Amino acid sequence: MSATENFSLARQWLRAFNAHDVEALVALYAEDATHTSPKIRVLHPETGGKLVGKPALAQWWKEANARLPGLRYEETALTADGERVFMEYLRHAPGEPPMPVAEVLEVRGGKIVASRVYHG
Repeated sequence: MSATENFSLARQWLRAFNAHDVEALVALYAEDATHTSPKIRVLHPETGGKLVGKPALAQWWKEANARLPGLRYEETALTADGERVFMEYLRHAPGEPPMPVAEVLEVRGGKIVASRVYHG
């Protein structure tokens, strides 16, 4: 994939996330993709903060949409090359102050194989 294609993939990811379209979001991932996040570690400590596979990712985002129906991400910066995208965004959750977040998408063959979220 080119950097341009990975920019497009990241913007598709943000659109699907903000539309709460879990099916479209998960379609961007490889079957055995991983997703790592401090929020997962807090809410599901047994996972060590890491989910594996599309079913686990879908369940996570369905739960997040139910828990925080107004959750949305505001893009602040994207940097991409042929293998990864670095996204920075503000996390807007109802009743919480905006939180700056960084997320890295590792991409192979046009699919996200790993996503890692970083925040305080």
